[in-house]
Parts: sequence; C-alpha cells; structure tokens
Amino acid sequence: MNKEYQLHTIVQMKKPHPCGTNEWEIVRMGMDIKLKCLGCGHIVMLPRRDFERKLKKILKENVEE
Repeated sequence: MNKEYQLHTIVQMKKPHPCGTNEWEIVRMGMDIKLKCLGCGHIVMLPRRDFERKLKKILKENVEE
C-alpha cells in the first residue's frame, strides 16, 4: 500500500461511514490523523497506526478548500 498522503488528501477507508459515504478528507496530521466525512461532515480522530490499517486507497491528492 502506498502510504504517501498529506493534508487535504481524499482517502477511502475499508468500511463506509454510517451516513453511506466512503470518502474522507485528512484535516490534521501528527501522531493522530483527523478525518472529515465528505458525506455528513462528521469528524473522526484515529491513531496513525489504526488509520494506516483501515486505509483502503488514496482517491485524490492534496485537495485545497
């Protein structure tokens, strides 16, 4: 798995969010990764290790708001 992601990258996780979408934007990076659901706007914070295990693929790289 290519783990080259950065801030504002759109990623797909292995399991979809309960709102039905499977696209997330990275809004903070560090020891923890903060993700924003692109369907409902819900924000989730995951430890980097869990994020890397649950990441399926990178959809769009470095999308600015």
